[in-house]
Amino acid sequence: MSNKLKKFFAKQKLKLGAAGPGRKLNSEVPQPSSSQKPHSSSRDVYVPPKRKELSAEAKAAAEAALARVQNTDKKEFNTSLAAIKAQVRRELESERKVKEQLDQETPSGDNIPENDRKDLAVQGVFFRCPLISEEILPRKEWKVKIKEFLYEQMEHEKGLSACLIIYNCNPKEKFEPCVETLIKCLENIHNNPNEEKYKKIRMNNRMFCDKIRICEGALDLLHAAGFAEITIDDEPYLIWSEENMEAETTMLSLIDALKCSEPFHLELDRNIQVLLSSQVRRSNLPADFFRISPEEIKREQQLRTEALEQAQILKTKAMREKEELRVINRYKFSLIRVRFPNGVFLQGTFNVYEKLSQVYEFVQSCLMHESSEFALISPTGQRFTDADFDRSLYDLKLVPTIVFNFNYENESHQLVDYLKEELMLLIQSI
Repeated sequence: MSNKLKKFFAKQKLKLGAAGPGRKLNSEVPQPSSSQKPHSSSRDVYVPPKRKELSAEAKAAAEAALARVQNTDKKEFNTSLAAIKAQVRRELESERKVKEQLDQETPSGDNIPENDRKDLAVQGVFFRCPLISEEILPRKEWKVKIKEFLYEQMEHEKGLSACLIIYNCNPKEKFEPCVETLIKCLENIHNNPNEEKYKKIRMNNRMFCDKIRICEGALDLLHAAGFAEITIDDEPYLIWSEENMEAETTMLSLIDALKCSEPFHLELDRNIQVLLSSQVRRSNLPADFFRISPEEIKREQQLRTEALEQAQILKTKAMREKEELRVINRYKFSLIRVRFPNGVFLQGTFNVYEKLSQVYEFVQSCLMHESSEFALISPTGQRFTDADFDRSLYDLKLVPTIVFNFNYENESHQLVDYLKEELMLLIQSI
């Protein structure tokens, strides 16, 4: 209990004490002593009037009514308790069924049944990392592969590899304060080579534990920089010595590496697909497309009934735009489809912040006649202006899916094949 609360209760006790001793309502009124003066000598003490005795019939009726009330209360209490238990059981059972239903509706990752996978418009979001390999993998698999790659490099160049591990194997909110603190530690030694206080770090220090120790790769970098772990008075310390520095490593090179490094950039793979009109009906997107977590997706699905009710309400333009923006904000990626006059569809995956011009570049790279001028027309017949080319898919509200209609600006190309031959081979069998 805090001091403020203690003072509060002490004041409350003083107030209660000042009110004087209490007495029962049916007790006799105490007479003032000779040393006490009555509050008003002109007033007599109030004596309540005596009520008439109840008749025998009235007493019998009152006792019978009381007995009925007591029996009724007892019965209602038992029934209420049983009803509460039954209601709890029903709610738990209902929650269990809803959870099972939602788990079936929004499975994620490798737990998606094969039949549900067939209903997805795309099997996931995939990336490349040219610095490591030409493989095309989901983001989660790349994280594992990048980590394995960097730890393999530790055998050859510990300091720089440790620096990259800090950036690539920790979330941003962890590695940013860690990098800042490490730079300060190394710069103190470099700028003050004769100051012994900068060459010793107590490992139980709160700052060290909160900013450095929790970050993967940070200790490896300090070891490469010349720090060694030593116990002094039963406490672990890191002591710096120039002799402990990794061969061909300088303090300046590590400081520069910490300042200049950044996480490996993963390039979004377009995951090109060429589809027939019957296959375009698949419009369900995997969990990778969502900005929100699978749990939040489930909560969104639970609000379907409420959304249907709201649809019946007349909404202002501002209300509709706000609701539309809330839906768009759920997604990180957008699935772009282009319908060609011959009934074939081209499909690709884009980040919601990529520009419309990048969609045009993607389509152009897939055309048999790349130099031909063409237009992508929205389902509502909208043609995009030059100003729209620099706007993002998010700004143009082309999220999470959009089907463009392809149209050659030059009529002479209307009857020729549209996509490159190698892409037409991607058409999947139904």
